[in-house]
Amino acid sequence: MSQHHLSQVSSSFFNVKEDYNTTLDNMSREFEERWNHQTQSPHSNLENYIQRAVLGNGSFGTVLLVKEKVGKNYYAAKMMSKEDLVRLKQVAHVHNEKHVLNAARFPFLIYLVDSTKDFDYLYLILPLVNGGELFSYHRRMRKFNEKQARFYACQVVLALEYMHRMHLMYRDLKPENILLDIRGYIKITDFGFTKRVDGRTSTLCGTPEYLAPEIVQLRPYSKSVDWWAFGILVYELVAGRSPFAIHNRDVILMYSKICMGEYKMPSYFTQNLKNLVESLMQVETTKRLGNASDGSTDVKNHAWFQGVDWYGILNQEVPAPYVPTVTGAEDLSNFENFELRDKMKSRINRHPELFANF
Repeated sequence: MSQHHLSQVSSSFFNVKEDYNTTLDNMSREFEERWNHQTQSPHSNLENYIQRAVLGNGSFGTVLLVKEKVGKNYYAAKMMSKEDLVRLKQVAHVHNEKHVLNAARFPFLIYLVDSTKDFDYLYLILPLVNGGELFSYHRRMRKFNEKQARFYACQVVLALEYMHRMHLMYRDLKPENILLDIRGYIKITDFGFTKRVDGRTSTLCGTPEYLAPEIVQLRPYSKSVDWWAFGILVYELVAGRSPFAIHNRDVILMYSKICMGEYKMPSYFTQNLKNLVESLMQVETTKRLGNASDGSTDVKNHAWFQGVDWYGILNQEVPAPYVPTVTGAEDLSNFENFELRDKMKSRINRHPELFANF
């Protein structure tokens, strides 16, 4: 296990007496060191792990439940087919995802425990977060009240603040990419579209309903696209659907509405929430909340977040509105489509030149 134990995140304690910007500066130096000291994954398949179940399937991979052969720890192993990654032109994305997971350390972000590969597959070994997806819980509830939504939104704000300070643009914020741990706090996952950039980029990627106008229009864009997506997320948590979901069967029409910023604001949103959403979902980027040099401060100081104990959130001292029922590491009841599986066999060494540095 090449990086096991080296990449563990200790239970963080954020000191209220220390300026938070100083804390982020220290985190940035640690991030930089890890970013610049990446190691190649060993060709060891999953020989150090026992495969127990499939937790889910995504566009670019399958997530397995695995257990250490030596030890009692359980993990989630993201298994990605080299052939599929090449076919779908995701080679650069998977290298970048591993880089981000290896370097980022923050309470509300998933991180890399270990990585391996074999002839056919790449494996990212991640902490097991078995409280389920925020998306699934939200769908059961249909809507959150504003207090519930604020609890999750605060954690997303802090996570985006950290990522942006590390010069990371996330670009795929949505409830499906937010997991709940056994205490009811979030872990943002899936960094396939995350990119490290100081200024602007112009790649078209993300989830259609969450794309900012400048991405749709193929214009160069900055990290403020994450704050647009955050506005969509907050709206969806309270309204039960995203502001552009009504048009999701006609993507061209939906993109047109996004570019014009045309959507209906629910009448039951409080004035502060309406103002927050409107300020985040500004088509003109110079007017968008979060677009300033320290955009996270702008967002955190908004009236909708008034009274939030930010250090209490960071130190996970604020009671969660919902605590998932988890009886043990092999309790998969919060995963909707899990299935038991047998170990996969490897075949031939595919694309060794493309994945040599993974």
